[in-house]
Amino acid sequence: MGMSIGIALSPLALDRSGNAVDAAVAQARAAAEAGVQSVWLGQTFSHDALLVAAIVGREVPGIEVGTSVVPVPGRHPLLVASQAQTAQAATGGRFTLGLGLGARELSERAFGGTFDRPATRMREFLTALRSILDTGEVDFHGETVTAAAPMPAAVAGAKPTVPVLVAAMGPQALRATGELADGTLPFLVGPDALAEHIVEPLRAAAKSADRPRPRVVALVPGVVTSDLTAARTAAEANTAFYDTIPSYQRVIALSGVDRAADLVVLGDEETVAARVADYFAAGATDVVFSQTDLTTPEDQRRTWALLGELQRAG
Repeated sequence: MGMSIGIALSPLALDRSGNAVDAAVAQARAAAEAGVQSVWLGQTFSHDALLVAAIVGREVPGIEVGTSVVPVPGRHPLLVASQAQTAQAATGGRFTLGLGLGARELSERAFGGTFDRPATRMREFLTALRSILDTGEVDFHGETVTAAAPMPAAVAGAKPTVPVLVAAMGPQALRATGELADGTLPFLVGPDALAEHIVEPLRAAAKSADRPRPRVVALVPGVVTSDLTAARTAAEANTAFYDTIPSYQRVIALSGVDRAADLVVLGDEETVAARVADYFAAGATDVVFSQTDLTTPEDQRRTWALLGELQRAG
């Protein structure tokens, strides 16, 4: 598994553009030209990240596309499997499905119901999803998920099997991810905490389940910039939400900092390159920079150029 560097596109930035899909394609083309290997799309309540990823992968040859991440609440394994396989067929095998538990407050407000037993729901969701992706069939009846396809659920051309990553950070979610998924997508975790609290338990779970060594896609907020004052102010505003979510509070504390903004990588090319190296040394197989639009378009171009150089240097 070689070193891979990518960028995450901001859902909010896409929605502020004239056309979210056109903007995603244009940004992915620019990222590919800069030399990065992958582009990731987050899911909010506006455009559909899976659909946009399929279009981007179709329009931009060679680049890997993925979701970072699609929350499980409000979704069903049969429908997500259908979307993911369709994206895989559309991109000729360059799609990766990233899933997450979602935030309790947002999920309950949007979909109703309760956010009970999220780790159990993720395990059952993955079990059903894995069956569909691997065999084209499913007959799963769990405590929180039922998935029984009355006819074949495979999508022609969706080969190889869609890789599934989970934004898992707690022990139970990591165990389920190691046993049932292909890797993880941690966000706002420092390199040392990544090595000890994500990579180590994930690899152990995968090994015990006789699964291949998992992929670790470290999502890292950061930007190459000369204006550190403005960048820190923007970082504080853009990450404050995560300071309110218990799962993020835990990994932020384990990373040895007080708040999410302290994990945003800011500085010149040398500073950012050193931090990228730290994440790979900690066990990341991929480093994906998010929030590269924190400051100015010029800073974003500098950031993508640096990441492309690091990718080419390998």
